[in-house]
Amino acid sequence: MTNVDTRLPVVERARIERDETPRTPTLFRFATAGSVDDGKSTLVGRLLHDSKAILADQLEQVARTSADRGFAHGDFDFALLTDGLRAEREQGITIDVAYRYFSTGTRSFILADCPGHVQYTRNMVTGATTADAVIVLVDGRKGVLEQTKRHLAVVALLRVPHVIVAVNKIDLTGFSADAFADVAAQARAVAAELGIEDLHVLPVSALEGDNIVDRSERTPWYDGPALLELLETLPAADDPEQELEPLRLPVQLVLRPQGGLAPGIEGAEAERLRDYRAVAGRISSGVVRVGDRVEIFPAGRTTTVTGIRSAGAEVDEATAPQSVSLELEDDIDTARGALVVAAGSLPVSRREFEAELFQLDARALTPGIRVLVKHGTATVQAIVAQIESRYDLDALTHEPAQTLETNDIGRVRLRVAADLPLEPYRTSRHGGSFLVIHPSDGATLAAGIVRD
Repeated sequence: MTNVDTRLPVVERARIERDETPRTPTLFRFATAGSVDDGKSTLVGRLLHDSKAILADQLEQVARTSADRGFAHGDFDFALLTDGLRAEREQGITIDVAYRYFSTGTRSFILADCPGHVQYTRNMVTGATTADAVIVLVDGRKGVLEQTKRHLAVVALLRVPHVIVAVNKIDLTGFSADAFADVAAQARAVAAELGIEDLHVLPVSALEGDNIVDRSERTPWYDGPALLELLETLPAADDPEQELEPLRLPVQLVLRPQGGLAPGIEGAEAERLRDYRAVAGRISSGVVRVGDRVEIFPAGRTTTVTGIRSAGAEVDEATAPQSVSLELEDDIDTARGALVVAAGSLPVSRREFEAELFQLDARALTPGIRVLVKHGTATVQAIVAQIESRYDLDALTHEPAQTLETNDIGRVRLRVAADLPLEPYRTSRHGGSFLVIHPSDGATLAAGIVRD
């Protein structure tokens, strides 16, 4: 067997030992959550720093700012790498979602550092909606708190594929195995109550760097992966080894030649371009190939894909999340808001449906209010027919309610003015999610997911 670098992730080491070709790096989205002062920004900063994802000039700037502020825990305040707003630095808290991009030898990452305060729960929803994984930090000295339960409840409702509970500040517990075991047991109990299946619990010290990028020698009782190692090996939504969902392409626009053809184009090519018509959009799920049979919503007609273009070039196939234009065999009445799906997989259209709403706006949502519902590229008029209940995030139960206030999560019934191809969020995160918009000023009132 060949000598393999032990710093590589377990999966990659196994591939090399089996003499397999490494996978093409995939994009992995993850978010952080947790109670105030649990160390979310510090953990993200440490992760960026130790994975060599910070430029030298930024390191120098953060070091100077840390010294000016009299940072008491060393020469470098890692939280400043993500807390970019002036108000965040002055108060020492995270207010808005901070996005950062970095990559390792095996994967590219988009991370969202989310606020921990109750009043900014809506920002946490924003960061977690598209995440492949959410890291929920827990202070190893305090254990699972009410805000931790709130964030785990939101993660469960959003059906984030992977949940990581990082028991932080393990250094302040003296690297105690018993302290970690107690917090881990609390986290697993809440996760089981919420129905979270893929849960990973690991001890970390964001300030000291233990089990962030490399496994720590100060936790010999922990035999699991370091945080970065775990993030590199968890399956991503766009991982080619994952089973693909059926094709879904929300149509953004229809392409037709405008004006004259470019100089030098003549003959058969000119004739083809004069008749050129294609539907364009971003594939939200699945794969499409030339020759595939597809259905168009709301036309309800089936046709064949005769050509695919992506980034200006002709291709034989495309997969999510590529932006493409499709040439179809038949001229079908198609416009923005239409949906192209794999033949035989057209969702049942609905005019009324039940949903879970995450209230984001300060204006309360009440029965009878008229709104707009944006699903994919389609926007239709709607009315809030009924508010069934509000989720009590402390007791983790539903209680009767007549209104939804800011940061509330509630079950509602919506009635729309046109058919929408809605799918249960449980089976499709793209087909089962939507926005509720104020019809006058265009503000987003709530984010919603379709219930079964």
